[in-house]
Amino acid sequence: MEAFDNLLVVCVGNICRSPMAAAILTEYYPEKYIDSAGLSALVDQGADPKAVSLMATYQIDIGAHVAKQINTALVSQADLIFTMSTGQTKWLESRWPHCRGKTFRVGHWLDKDIIDPYQQDDRAFEKSRQDIADGLKQWHKKMQEVTAIKALRMSECY
Repeated sequence: MEAFDNLLVVCVGNICRSPMAAAILTEYYPEKYIDSAGLSALVDQGADPKAVSLMATYQIDIGAHVAKQINTALVSQADLIFTMSTGQTKWLESRWPHCRGKTFRVGHWLDKDIIDPYQQDDRAFEKSRQDIADGLKQWHKKMQEVTAIKALRMSECY
């Protein structure tokens, strides 16, 4: 993922899905700058307690997360933006047309939107977390493939 140093994950409130996704991405890419924001963020609120508890069972701490609103600076700095749904992708691209081509669903390779578990039971949170993990695993595999192809092409040039 060498060309993508700044990653942004977006959901609605920035207290459930995007903090979980950002934390999982950080596990894959600790050297990258990974941030999250909400389209209608519950600004200054911490991550949902159910999300914090669930992620802790995977030894991932999101307890220090603080929700923030998406803005022009965040989308401009991002090399790649992950959303939770087709609707969110379209909303971002209509608001900031320069985001086209760098904004994708977490579940893009699985052709799936990630459900919003907000104010739902623990099962909904686990389903959301699992879908996020599965989607980001596919993204990670694709990025590894691209990196391998680039390395092969570079070696053929010499």
